[in-house]
Amino acid sequence: NLDRVGVGTAADTQAPSRPGQPSCSAIGEDGLTLSWGASTDNVGVAAYDLYEHGNKLGEATGDATSKVLTGLSPNTTYNLTVIARDAAGNASQASPVVDCTTRPSSDTTPPGKPGTLTSSNVTATSADLSWGASTDDKAVVGYDVRSDTTVYKSVTGTSTTLTGLACNSPYTLNVVARDAAGNVSPQSNTVTFTTKACATDGGVPSSIGTVSSGWTIPWGTYWMPDGQTALVTERDDFRVWKVTKDGTRTQVGTVPNAVTTNGEGGLLGVAVDPKWATNHYVYFMHTASEGNRVVRMTYDGSSLTGYTILLQGIKKNRYHNGGRLAFGPDGYLYVSTGEAQTPDLAQDKTSLNGKILRMTTDGKAAPGNPFGNYGYSYGHRNPQGLAFDRNGRLWEAEFGNSSKDELNLIKPGANYGWPTCEGSCSVSGMTNPKATWNVSEASPSGIAIVRNVVYMASLRGERLWRIPITGDTENVGTPTAYYVGTYGRLRTVTKVPGADQLWLSTTNCDNNGGAADGSDKIFKVSIN
Repeated sequence: NLDRVGVGTAADTQAPSRPGQPSCSAIGEDGLTLSWGASTDNVGVAAYDLYEHGNKLGEATGDATSKVLTGLSPNTTYNLTVIARDAAGNASQASPVVDCTTRPSSDTTPPGKPGTLTSSNVTATSADLSWGASTDDKAVVGYDVRSDTTVYKSVTGTSTTLTGLACNSPYTLNVVARDAAGNVSPQSNTVTFTTKACATDGGVPSSIGTVSSGWTIPWGTYWMPDGQTALVTERDDFRVWKVTKDGTRTQVGTVPNAVTTNGEGGLLGVAVDPKWATNHYVYFMHTASEGNRVVRMTYDGSSLTGYTILLQGIKKNRYHNGGRLAFGPDGYLYVSTGEAQTPDLAQDKTSLNGKILRMTTDGKAAPGNPFGNYGYSYGHRNPQGLAFDRNGRLWEAEFGNSSKDELNLIKPGANYGWPTCEGSCSVSGMTNPKATWNVSEASPSGIAIVRNVVYMASLRGERLWRIPITGDTENVGTPTAYYVGTYGRLRTVTKVPGADQLWLSTTNCDNNGGAADGSDKIFKVSIN
């Protein structure tokens, strides 16, 4: 019966090699050709994914080692990398980076001034705006709604509803038109209105001041159990600091074996054991040579010692590493992991990537996890915010790709959709977010909850979002934006123990912010 003997095929788990150095040619005003060195694979390369700062621009299939990119903006520098993947979905490490700048546009004529701007239907947190269309010698591609020169929202039509406004606050706004070359029209007339009075539930940010300065990409912040000092990590220098409530900081050590990815990897989240008074344990997530790790060290209040790997095998890449740590009211450690620029990993329940993980303090999968492994929820792209509310429920903030960022209420075993869904969708078996934003208005990292209100720090959006939870329900109210464009890229927000206050840190020194090292700050925000 040899005809009945079957030979199984082993699963392919070997990733392609890293693609060679990319280069650009045929650079025009709105396009270019990107070429790269071929990857090798034990089975064969199926496709190459092309990324710009972690956002996928396109792909080349088969053995192609070049791709024409179109729809680019004139006179704009693109930071490009290439990732190879095989038919099994294994993804390589990102190629080296190439910076390519499109040519300036030959179109130097700006659009005409938009027509009369008017406002209507003003509420505590929103207002409707409309204006007359602008004209251009080629085409108007969009309109920017602005406060002076700070852009609140970009749209393609001639009306919009502004949401996330601060209550009981005056606004003076104008509109400008843009063409494909980036030429900006003269501004419209200005319109002035005052939003309606604030609701009393939850409190609102009332003041902000600098607690500590001189930082370079402070990433994780976690308060000690006594509420008098916090531990703060710096991503690219791997340093850990003790910071008092008045902002005095002292370096307590570095985390060994940490490496950067020249993107979003490095020394990321930190958490303090609830039983620190007796065991002195603290926890870090960091990028290492083989991938991302969760490790445990000992902190005696003055210095870090020891180093124990609790969990490794979390794939890394230049972007999408996740990295937030938080202890839940159940005493277990929750870990957010990105899909390492390999979207299919988010739907693979056996993978550690694209997940919220739940684990014990000695590195084991927590009992009661829905899949019998470390996974608690799945279908995540790049989650960087975790916080528990007064009812012990876990909320999570997550970067979208090019469409929608998300605020999710995490439930065990739930599928949050990526890469099938970005934002809300109607696919059976997938859980929709509680709130979404355009990526230009958010790109969320850390979150914190004060008086049943979620506060969300935003990188690209350069603002702090306030999202009220509706009582003890699973719903949220209308988000409101604060400090729009005032302090730059905002990374981490943390509740100050024993006070209605937040610590809010910037990340302007990262490769998207471009500020000089040492120019990041930690602010204190009072809520009343």
